[in-house]
Amino acid sequence: MPEFDVIVLGTGPKECVLSGLMSVNGKKVLHMDSNPYYGGESASISPLEELYKRFQVPTPAKSMGTGKDWNVDLIPKFLLANGQLVKMLLYTEVTRYLDFKVIEGSFVYKGGKIHKVPCTETETHNSDLMGMFDKRRFRKFMSFILNFEENDPRTHHDMDPHRTTMRDVFRHFDLGDDVMEFTGHALALHINDDYLEQPCLMTINRIKLYSESLARYNLSPYLYPLFGLGELPQGFVRLSAVYGNSYLLNRRVDEILTEDGRVSAVRSEGEVFRCKQLICDPSYAPERVKKAGRVIRVICLLNHPIKNTHDANSCQIIIPQTHLNRKSDIYVCLLSYAHNVAAEGKYVAVVSTMVETCNPEKEVQPGLALLEPIMEKFVSVSNLMVPTDDGRRSQIFVSRSCDHTPHFESETDDILDLYRRVTGSEFIFRDPRDTDADGDSDE
Repeated sequence: MPEFDVIVLGTGPKECVLSGLMSVNGKKVLHMDSNPYYGGESASISPLEELYKRFQVPTPAKSMGTGKDWNVDLIPKFLLANGQLVKMLLYTEVTRYLDFKVIEGSFVYKGGKIHKVPCTETETHNSDLMGMFDKRRFRKFMSFILNFEENDPRTHHDMDPHRTTMRDVFRHFDLGDDVMEFTGHALALHINDDYLEQPCLMTINRIKLYSESLARYNLSPYLYPLFGLGELPQGFVRLSAVYGNSYLLNRRVDEILTEDGRVSAVRSEGEVFRCKQLICDPSYAPERVKKAGRVIRVICLLNHPIKNTHDANSCQIIIPQTHLNRKSDIYVCLLSYAHNVAAEGKYVAVVSTMVETCNPEKEVQPGLALLEPIMEKFVSVSNLMVPTDDGRRSQIFVSRSCDHTPHFESETDDILDLYRRVTGSEFIFRDPRDTDADGDSDE
């Protein structure tokens, strides 16, 4: 009976990254998916005809171009250039199989207009999000953030990073609600306002991360793989082969077997694969997850960029919640032929948010309004599932469903948390190129 250290079920981005990290750490890994395609709920759909079929929409018009030129991600998410996820990808060296390209803009919608998210001196100076006095205060605040060092109290302005709340930091710099809102949601990328009452260190680090990521490419802090997120699982399949581990697609998973409450094996199509640990997405362990909300995503196909974004071929727009009397922000992310995910001259935009009413389509209206005219749209509402326990007792570790944001920040937190629970230690980034004594690295 084949025996593995870890079995991973599902080939979503989180499962693939964890499986790759386990391989690199010398574990014997078996990776299975009951679907005939990679990616699970985050699949990349190509050709275009498949997308129409999936959403039961009549076939695409000729004007959509060649079907196979489209790779439409059901759940597109941007990567922060300096973020932990990029570090994990570098650590596993799966990056040799992927090509990333910068996203061209990061915007926030306010007062009926789309504004560039200000982060640098120049952007702040040119921003019409703030008046002159606010700009001066925001500059001082940003200078504090960028010079902040956790271990150097001289940089703390008499505030305690572990005790002072973020709200008090904003107060200290006399920043108004509007500035607080775009700073918390568009720079720190928080999904609600809980952070205001929490110790400021986390938010300071998140703003620093945005700023450092932006400094790498200048257009925006975000990256996205050419040909879409479907490239991630493909890269990890090639990586696992290097480590002698295998992927099985289109394998029905019949049962997760346990002995004395701990995972012992997976039964699939008459075969039993033994394992010490199991990592899976919520669809493989319905009795170990609960519903934490619903997400609406509307995929829109366009033949034009979004107005007032300087004709960006790719961008993210955040529509903050208070502006709409909602609990959650509405997000718009745009990709196009520039990232090889659409036919020449075509664009794919996704509008997403957490569902708060019984009419979800009406809730995303403010996002859809920015995209008109829309050639075709595909609406999905899905449950956001979260594990009911941390998996330490059963050694069955279930990931959370992807949230409504168009970036990988909350997913990265989930990966780091799962990694910690599975291995018992923190993920520490080592650049594999540093350990390469004979200097024959691929880079």
